[in-house]
Amino acid sequence: MSTQTGHEKHTPEQRRAQAEALHATLIDQVQQLADSDRWQQFLSFARSFHTYSLNNLLLILTQKPDATMVAGYRQWQTKGRQVRTGETGIKIFGYSQKKTTSTDEDTTNETKERVVRYFPVLSVFDISQTDPLDGTTPTPENPVQRLTGGSDHNLLEPLTSHLGATGWTLTREPLAQANGYTDPGRRTVVLGNELTPEQEGKTLLHETAHIHLHHIDDLNQYREHRGRMEVEAESVAYVVAGLAGLDTSSYSIGYITGWAGEDLDLIRETAARVLRVAHTIAEIASPGDDEKP
Repeated sequence: MSTQTGHEKHTPEQRRAQAEALHATLIDQVQQLADSDRWQQFLSFARSFHTYSLNNLLLILTQKPDATMVAGYRQWQTKGRQVRTGETGIKIFGYSQKKTTSTDEDTTNETKERVVRYFPVLSVFDISQTDPLDGTTPTPENPVQRLTGGSDHNLLEPLTSHLGATGWTLTREPLAQANGYTDPGRRTVVLGNELTPEQEGKTLLHETAHIHLHHIDDLNQYREHRGRMEVEAESVAYVVAGLAGLDTSSYSIGYITGWAGEDLDLIRETAARVLRVAHTIAEIASPGDDEKP
């Protein structure tokens, strides 16, 4: 990943100016992605996938923790991709039903109908187990790419200490289709146990932002306004990561665009809250930056 500003010492005025510049860059990149054919093509592609039950998601996670887009053998062919020879399928449960009729000879020979439900075992495959078919349109790239770097940019230790000092616990668990979440009932922040150090640092910034923005004080409010709250939390993470020298554009831009939907003004409208909390968390992540040289 490229660096932006690093951990050089800055005055409060310098860091505020850097944060505002990062937020302005964020708005510009989100606008460019939202207006691009690439984004519309990806949305159409993503919407074509079946939504799996929680039980099947857990089965997928257990067998292939890095799975991102999953479909059956023939479904991949209709999407212009071929499952590679020798790939092992991910086993999940399907669903089907059949109507049967029977005659009740003990009463009036009345014919009764009943529905028999089946849960056959099916094989599905992740996109990483497929290749594009010749002559087909290239598969749209997911604009939300997990960070792959081996450094957390000195974010994990101070943020973990801060959470512990304020009564929160940090744990790592296997997660299905999520990098992390915050559980206010247990006062626990959970990170996926398959993340790289860079993604861990970015995700912990995101979850810390939810706490400081008071998003999870009322979970009903969170569910009602989730789009706005996810935009705010990821915007904070992008800005603070940038101040630490970590460019999260490959993840944050697509994530924010997805949650903002067509309301891109939302990013501008939340700028004051985002920058205020970003400044607070930046001081936690890099204490002493505000000291005069």
